Amino acid sequence: MRIARLLGTVLGTTLLTTTAVLTAPAHAGPAAPPAGPAERTSLDRTALRDALDAVHEAGMYGVFSSVRDGRERWTGASGVADVKTERPVTPGMRHRVGSISKTFTSVALLQQVERGRLRLDAPIGDYLPDLIPGERGRQITVRMLLNHTSHIGDYVVGAFPSLAEGSTASLDEERFRSIRPGELVRLGLAAPATGRPGELPGSYSNTNYVIAGLLLEKITGQGAEKHITRNVIDRAGLRHTSFPRTPYIKGPHSRMYESFYGLIDPPRDYSVYDMSWAYTAGAVVSTTDDLNRFYRALLGGKLIGKAALDEMTRTVPVSGLDYGLGIYTLELPGCGRFWGHDGAVFGAGMTALSSRDGKRQVALAQNLMKYQSLDENGIPKAHAIDDALYAYIVRALCPAGSGATPGAGLVSPEDARDGLSKRLPGIDHSQLTRGLKFGQLSH
Repeated sequence: MRIARLLGTVLGTTLLTTTAVLTAPAHAGPAAPPAGPAERTSLDRTALRDALDAVHEAGMYGVFSSVRDGRERWTGASGVADVKTERPVTPGMRHRVGSISKTFTSVALLQQVERGRLRLDAPIGDYLPDLIPGERGRQITVRMLLNHTSHIGDYVVGAFPSLAEGSTASLDEERFRSIRPGELVRLGLAAPATGRPGELPGSYSNTNYVIAGLLLEKITGQGAEKHITRNVIDRAGLRHTSFPRTPYIKGPHSRMYESFYGLIDPPRDYSVYDMSWAYTAGAVVSTTDDLNRFYRALLGGKLIGKAALDEMTRTVPVSGLDYGLGIYTLELPGCGRFWGHDGAVFGAGMTALSSRDGKRQVALAQNLMKYQSLDENGIPKAHAIDDALYAYIVRALCPAGSGATPGAGLVSPEDARDGLSKRLPGIDHSQLTRGLKFGQLSH
């Protein structure tokens, strides 16, 4: 799910005035096997550890990450999983991944395209005439859903109506509510359209991927979550990735704190939450290591074939992104082009990026969301956490010798901010802030 057009899972921030920022050292994961005589070590583990610590020191409660460069890998964590007990975060914790779920859903549908059971450029009304009837059903294609050019509105504010009144009461009132995907679609279709079907640039909407999940159910005759688990998650060899069956996360995990731009002060724990509101658009739980494995399998052709992968990586402009079918791309000057997705739900954020050949990867999780304050136009202000996150991602993806490491002069902190803040938007905050009454927001 996306709320702020900032670094992937960095949905927003408020200055932490009443909650202490607890300090903990980074915890390195198991060392990778030593490089062979012909290999050059490129992962600077000390620099990665320091960069991850800097994210925590800037105000993030807890952050953990997995990095790969060829055969080398590094995992680390910094900060706390629980601000009351000071329990530290650890690298292997499970975490809600938000909109990274969209890549999983898109892969499952592209598998059906490969089997000849689905056509990307067919009208969605051919498959779901009762769900999307009339002109919309005839004009919106499957491809338009997957690349966010359908211009169907988002359902998030409709699902949490107090947000339109400048209040987060709905977030607590609906914590254990189970909401059916058909109702989410109804809310999205009732929201104002953001343009004409197929019009560029596209407009990011979670409704598209709820419809995608229902389309998958119609074609396969199976529940979407069950089908994705068997044909994508299991096939990729992901051992700690799942759709949650209850509001609780099984296995080791962090608490997940939401500030909502200062409306919730101190930030509140939302790690226990019924995620039916996110469905196939954002309900998956995973680990940073599993996400790297997933994108490596996907980009390596192990989940879909070349023709389908070519379709997936054909991008169009969407809300400031170069967006494909459930995946987007960004370029770091002097370092290369990377593919992946970011995600954010209440209290939890995740970013996963990979080079096209799968050799360089980073996945990063954070447990404090929308920590920024808003300006007079409702736009999140820059925060030290953002700079630290950008610097860490550049450090992870642009290792020593690539010509683009921090300090090499090719990617400055300003360049990182300009590039990443435009391309890793997290949950598009405009979907929320358009309806908020800013005079009622407390900072």
